[in-house]
Amino acid sequence: TSAPAGTKKPLSAVYQETRLDNRWLDLRVPANAAIMRLQSGVCRLFRNSLHTQGFTEIHTPKLIAGESEGGSEVFRTDYFGKSACLAQSPQLYKQMAMAADMGRVYEIGPVFRAEKSNTRRHLCEFTGLDLEMEIKEHYDEAILVIHNMFKEIFTGLESDYSTELSAVRKQYTSEPVRFTDKACVLHWNEGMEMLEADGQSPDRLGDLTGALELRLGELVALKYSTDFFFLDRYPSAVRPFYTMPYPEDNRYTNSYDVFIRGQEICSGAQRVHEPALLEAQIKEKGMPLEPLADYLKAMKHVAPPHAGAGIGLERVVFLYLGLDNVRKASMFPRDPNRCAP
Repeated sequence: TSAPAGTKKPLSAVYQETRLDNRWLDLRVPANAAIMRLQSGVCRLFRNSLHTQGFTEIHTPKLIAGESEGGSEVFRTDYFGKSACLAQSPQLYKQMAMAADMGRVYEIGPVFRAEKSNTRRHLCEFTGLDLEMEIKEHYDEAILVIHNMFKEIFTGLESDYSTELSAVRKQYTSEPVRFTDKACVLHWNEGMEMLEADGQSPDRLGDLTGALELRLGELVALKYSTDFFFLDRYPSAVRPFYTMPYPEDNRYTNSYDVFIRGQEICSGAQRVHEPALLEAQIKEKGMPLEPLADYLKAMKHVAPPHAGAGIGLERVVFLYLGLDNVRKASMFPRDPNRCAP
C-alpha cells in the first residue's frame, strides 16, 4: 500500500479474515461504519415504502418443524426430543398470512441456509426482506410494487445518506444504480435470445450461471440503459414447488428474479393457491406431503391468488455499493468457515 502523506513508511495491509476476527475494531473504519448505516437505511426505506403501499409487518417463526422449502440445505436441531430446523425463509408463513386474509404483508428477519458456498456473495445467515400480497388479476401487480419499492430505496439512499455514501465511495468505487421509470421486465425467452445473439449458450430449460447473469446484465444495460431489471417466466425445473406454472406452457413459471448490474438480489413469483395443484407439484418434486400438512391445510381453507418476493439485505448493500465481498455488508458474517465472533 502507498505511504500516507508526509511519510515514507507504507501502511500495513490488514487482510479480510483478520478484520473479521476483530470486527469491532474493523467497524471503526469510517467506510465500514457507513456501510452499516446504509444497511439500516435500506431497512428503513423498505419499511416506509411498503407501509405507504398498505402492507402490515409480520414476524414469523425461525424454529420450525420440517423444512421451509424442501431440500437438504437446512440447519437441523433438537426441539425437546423432536426434529426441527432453522427457517430457510418465511415463505410458507407469508402464504398462511394470505389465507388469513391479511392482504399485504412483509417481514425483516434472519434467514438460514446450510449451503457450503464459499463465494464472495453467499452467507449462511443473512437478513431477509420479504413481502407477500394478494393479487387481483396478474402477478405484474407484485412486480409494480417491488419496482416502486426499489426505486424508493435507490433514490432514498442517494438523497438521505449522501455523507455515508461519500465515505464508502472514497474506498469502494460505485455509481448510483440506473433504473427505468416503469419496470424493465424481460421474459425468459427474450433474455435467452439476447445471450444467444451474443454468442452464449444458455440452457433454455435450466438456470443461468453467474457468468451468464453478468453478461445478460451488460446486454440489458446497453439495450435499455438500466442497471436494474426483472427476468420472468423462469423454467419450472429450477423453481420451488409453490411456484405457479405459466399457463401457456407449464415448462415455465409465473416467477421472476430481480437484478442489479447482472447479479440477482431478489427472487419472487406468483404462488400456487389451488390445493390440488400444490399437492401435485410437491409430489412431482419428490417431496413428502406430511411435513407440509399445516401449510396445505391453510391453502385448503382458501387463499386468494397471491405473489411475493424474498430479498437479501446484505446482497443489496454489497451490490449497490460495489463492494468486493458480501461479508463487508454483514456486521458479523456467517459462512461455512465462520461462526464467530
